[in-house]
Amino acid sequence: MSSALPPKPRIVGPKVRICVVASKYNEQFTDSLVNNAIEELGELVPQGRVDLIRVPGAFEIPVMVASVLDRDPPACVIALGLILRGSTEHADLVAKSVTDSLQQLALQHLRPVIHEVLLVDDEKQAYARCIGSQLNRGREAARACASMIDLFQELDRSMPKNSIAKKQRHA
Repeated sequence: MSSALPPKPRIVGPKVRICVVASKYNEQFTDSLVNNAIEELGELVPQGRVDLIRVPGAFEIPVMVASVLDRDPPACVIALGLILRGSTEHADLVAKSVTDSLQQLALQHLRPVIHEVLLVDDEKQAYARCIGSQLNRGREAARACASMIDLFQELDRSMPKNSIAKKQRHA
């Protein structure tokens, strides 16, 4: 696991819409993830529009992401939440379910879904990843989002979807 933020990607120029779906649970930490992600997106995607949807907990994130992607898909979705491990395996089950679901949605819809629904052992780890300045996963999610939007835009410029379908038909 990295101990520092990745470098900032280049600024995304054209207007794009980004959707942040975030858990309300563990509010101190998830609010910080959201605030840091939105602040960083403001710098990296200055012409972007960020829609924020809050859901009760981490388990509800994938169904909301699915609903967003089925309606009017944004350029990217960022999923934010925090799961604290307890004395049972419940947290691990929720984390695995969320992870698997978000990956399937990204592949099914061919849209980037940035997964920062964190599973941590204690509040010290949560603080370091959500509130701390060195390893802030909200900022990291925004950077991954901007990078993926840029990559998808570059792919669309260099290889439009119609040209892929034409190549496949003629192969």
